[in-house]
Amino acid sequence: MYDYYLGGKDNFPVDRVAAEQVVKLMPTAPDAARANRRFLGRAVRHAAALGIRQFLDIGTGIPTAENTHEVAQRSAADSRVVYVDNDPMVLTHARALLSSAPQGRTAYVEADFHDADAILESTAVKELIDFDQPVALLVVALLHFLPDSDEPHALLERYKRALAPGSVLILSHGSSDHTPELEEGVTGIYKAGGITVATRTRDEITRFGTGGADGWELIGPGVVSLNEWQAGTETVGDDDLRLTRQEVGGYGLMALKKA
Repeated sequence: MYDYYLGGKDNFPVDRVAAEQVVKLMPTAPDAARANRRFLGRAVRHAAALGIRQFLDIGTGIPTAENTHEVAQRSAADSRVVYVDNDPMVLTHARALLSSAPQGRTAYVEADFHDADAILESTAVKELIDFDQPVALLVVALLHFLPDSDEPHALLERYKRALAPGSVLILSHGSSDHTPELEEGVTGIYKAGGITVATRTRDEITRFGTGGADGWELIGPGVVSLNEWQAGTETVGDDDLRLTRQEVGGYGLMALKKA
């Protein structure tokens, strides 16, 4: 469905039917998906500007334009990127994720976010990621598919604890703060397709960034609508400025692990 919103071609009829139902309720869903993608780009470029050269992107989804390694390696050609997803469909497209600048490296791991040990102990992660050095951990448009019963905060903390000081968390998450009247309809469409959606409030999403035993601080404007997040030299463009918070329906954040 996300691929469909982005205008991609890697989706099935059942995806298109469900996505079109969402669009009927929320006509700006494709705009929101593209805003999420632009947020990812700004955040990755800012991480590179901070000197980070290692990126662990969990829940990457089907490859589309401006993938993490493309953005990171355009900023710093020696960047190393490991993608992780549990969807076999993504594996069939992994070659698009594995094309890399000659100076850098990319790899793909088929695993589930719930199994941190399988991801952190995978051969690809061990080869490309040095956890004694800063890492950018990307959890973009993923956690709203985990219900509270999955304990998503505890799951995320397992990854955050593995990171060295100077690492960053890049996270986006759907929310119905500005459109409570749409929540039941949208989540119902996903539920009919066997997908749980757990939209959360800004305070709950903030906890993903700043919670935990280790010290974390928010970068830039904090937890804001996806189309409003910017930091350093990264600024939002006209495509984002014309969107409202109601149209975007989600928050983005970057958090820094302090020394």
